[in-house]
Amino acid sequence: MPDQDDSDVAQETCFANARIVLRDRIVTGRVILAGETIAGIEEGTGVPAGAMDCDGDYLIPGLVELHTDNLERHIEPRPGVNWPLDSAILAHDAELASVGITTVFDALRIGSVLFGEGKFEKYARPTASEVLRLRGKGILKISHFLHLRAEICSDTLMEELEEFGPDDRIGIVSVMDHTPGQRQFRDITKLEAYLKGKKNMSDAQFDDHVSHLQNLRARAGDRHEAMVVREARRYGAVLASHDDTTDGQVAVSSGHGAALAEFPTTVEAAEACREKGIAIMMGAPNIIRGGSHSGNVSALELAGMDLLDIVSSDYVPGALMLSAFRLGAFWDDLPRAIRTVSEAPARAAGLADRGAIEAGQRADLVRVRQADATPVMRAAWSRGVRVS
Repeated sequence: MPDQDDSDVAQETCFANARIVLRDRIVTGRVILAGETIAGIEEGTGVPAGAMDCDGDYLIPGLVELHTDNLERHIEPRPGVNWPLDSAILAHDAELASVGITTVFDALRIGSVLFGEGKFEKYARPTASEVLRLRGKGILKISHFLHLRAEICSDTLMEELEEFGPDDRIGIVSVMDHTPGQRQFRDITKLEAYLKGKKNMSDAQFDDHVSHLQNLRARAGDRHEAMVVREARRYGAVLASHDDTTDGQVAVSSGHGAALAEFPTTVEAAEACREKGIAIMMGAPNIIRGGSHSGNVSALELAGMDLLDIVSSDYVPGALMLSAFRLGAFWDDLPRAIRTVSEAPARAAGLADRGAIEAGQRADLVRVRQADATPVMRAAWSRGVRVS
């Protein structure tokens, strides 16, 4: 008779009686693991001795998240309240595991605004160092890479970029430009509502903030943008555009070598991305809410036009799984929808070892049961180890 530890290992090795979501179809069967890797897939309803009976639940690849602001929320849970970095990162890591995300590119803003009520202080380098330290100690549940959100409309971008290098696991660098009056905030009233609600700005403070950012962009924006492109190459990172609005902006992004478009704001921009071969990513909250909170193009509109490749949780980690199942119903094609949150983001970020349930891939798996139209995560595994 095997002892209890051996029995536990056997249960982790084979997942049986599952609806396995493959690239292009769903099959009922078993997924067999060999350590950290998927060893094979067998069809059939049988449950071998020692296997985990999934009771007809879905088994999908671990979700791959390319752009999440969630870590910032844990670092500063309320305005002006700074939380210990190690505790914030561990809470963020556990939260992502709890919603089926097994690979994350932690989005960190670089480029601070040093003056006025819209002040945004530097935090990326110490945060990145702590993520890497905790990863090195082997105490994080899931796989972490870095995503540097390089804000060209800032006071400190150039010196912050120089603090990073090729050893920092930087997978993505996005060229951000939140200058009021264009891209995401071409309707300045949307920015005004956001900042007055979040920072309680007066009319005069908001006007001063807008003027400061516009002056920054005019003075240093082009120089900052060129440096971001150059530094992304030095890091060996994938370059992403952000909030492209016109085909002209997409042409510039393509010229820089962008392979990923985060949240294009118009159909025009999304169509231009498709023509240039740039992968199109939209936010899960946009899908769930049925539209953008900034008044930009609907992700479902783009999905209906075959202009959506990747989904990001953006500011709600739990939205990623829910959006995939919403897309599955919208397209009447769950495997296609699951690819937008697993294989497609993995490939866009240059990761070939995860994102699909097939032999040789990492054993990153999520067991999901559907309650009416809502997916309910039952368990998640990263490299074959249960993390939630």
